[in-house]
Amino acid sequence: MGAFAKEEHQFLAELGLAQRNPGAFVCGAWGGSGPAVTSTSPTNNQVIAEVVEASVQDYEEGMRACFDAAKTWMAFPAPKRGEIVRQIGDALRAKLHHLGRLVSLEMGKILPEGIGEVQEIIDMCDYAVGLSRQLNGSIIPSERPNHMMMEVWNPLGVVGVITAFNFPCAVLGWNACIALVCGNCVVWKGAPTTPLITIAMTKIVASVLEKNNLPGAIFTSFCGGTEIGQAIAVDTRIPLVSFTGSTRAGLMVQQQVNARFGKCLLELSGNNAIIVMDDADIQLAVRSVLFAAVGTAGQRCTTCRRLILHESIYQTFLDQLVEVYKQVRIGDPLEKGTLLGPLHTPASKENFLKGVQTIKSQGGKILFGGSAIESEGNFVQPTIVEITPSAAVVKEELFGPVLYVMKFQSLKEAIEINNSVPQGLSSSIFTKRPEIIFKWLGPHGSDCGIVNVNIPTNGAEIGGAFGGEKATGGGREAGSDSWKQYMRRATCTINYGSELPLAQGINFG
Repeated sequence: MGAFAKEEHQFLAELGLAQRNPGAFVCGAWGGSGPAVTSTSPTNNQVIAEVVEASVQDYEEGMRACFDAAKTWMAFPAPKRGEIVRQIGDALRAKLHHLGRLVSLEMGKILPEGIGEVQEIIDMCDYAVGLSRQLNGSIIPSERPNHMMMEVWNPLGVVGVITAFNFPCAVLGWNACIALVCGNCVVWKGAPTTPLITIAMTKIVASVLEKNNLPGAIFTSFCGGTEIGQAIAVDTRIPLVSFTGSTRAGLMVQQQVNARFGKCLLELSGNNAIIVMDDADIQLAVRSVLFAAVGTAGQRCTTCRRLILHESIYQTFLDQLVEVYKQVRIGDPLEKGTLLGPLHTPASKENFLKGVQTIKSQGGKILFGGSAIESEGNFVQPTIVEITPSAAVVKEELFGPVLYVMKFQSLKEAIEINNSVPQGLSSSIFTKRPEIIFKWLGPHGSDCGIVNVNIPTNGAEIGGAFGGEKATGGGREAGSDSWKQYMRRATCTINYGSELPLAQGINFG
């Protein structure tokens, strides 16, 4: 029985999806002349629907239209652009639960997380609406009489967004909501394994543009593989490319974009740690570690992968953690009560099993889990491993529910372990002592882009800038002043007098 024949999947039609779907939204119309691929559910590896991907020719046609539409869109006043984004947010609200179910069905995360992901885009729309009236420049005092200096921010033109399977629509929201209010058109390549989410999201945005008699090319999207991503990376018409994915792939994208003097916004691998001090609230920390390590089946870039425990509470904490792991319900992500859904693909499951073997070969001791679960889907056990922080496998990101546990004696040692990996996305410490908190937040503390206290490493709010350092890529998305990356800054000096005094007191003739 196909997915569309199942009563519980009737919502797919409500999202405008069919058993066969064109996967290129070009010039405001749907098409696609690339290969036909199938979208499958990781819960049972059964086909949901078929998608005809975009070809390079589709990309070129779409980019020409998108580039032309940018001239129209950037001339719109920013608050008017904000109004369009507000309407996109309202359209998403109307489809919140349907979209959330689609995220769970196609990606594999549990339904509350799927709905939460769509809510995150709605929140970003709300944020961007306010931002559209606050894209403020600044007035700078001039040293010359009858002169004024100021900063002016203008749109870049077109922003390219390449997203990953683990957050198949939220990361688009982080980028597109800000890019649109900043006056840019968006060209989006969604993850190859979540094409239905790409199509459903695009249909919602396109409906708002059409209702307002705006060019559909303002938001251009493609389902496709590496050839579409490569085309975006080398395209000189795209001043900024936002890429979410592995460090290895991100480095290649960065090199291609930099070779043409474009800008890159990278959100890459994480290898995040939680430190638990001897004075920590153990119950609070255990609950936090459970969500951080098991949520989204360990497939968040902010997943906790390393647990660093003070030696005095090491065994007590581990005993409690193992007990809560035993209570984790594994199963269909659409069923109420499930906490751990499947990994996204059969290849992900295979990588998990290979990773466990590597862990054992490097001296790791499996304290809980460590096996795949026999089923039609890509299910594995949540896994706790005791291992030394110097093991080579600890330095890598194993994208699954595997938690490395290690002990420390001093705060200095704990911080050194936290900072000892190539990645630098998220980190957290559990303590009640102010002197430890401020050491952790300061220049000799965590070297990550996200530095938390008494909360998990994951589940970031949209109001702050999201991103990390080192091999995580250095990009910042969502809140704070991340919007500045989506605009070009001009420093302007205006002489409103009749003399020509020069800066630095230079007398030239």
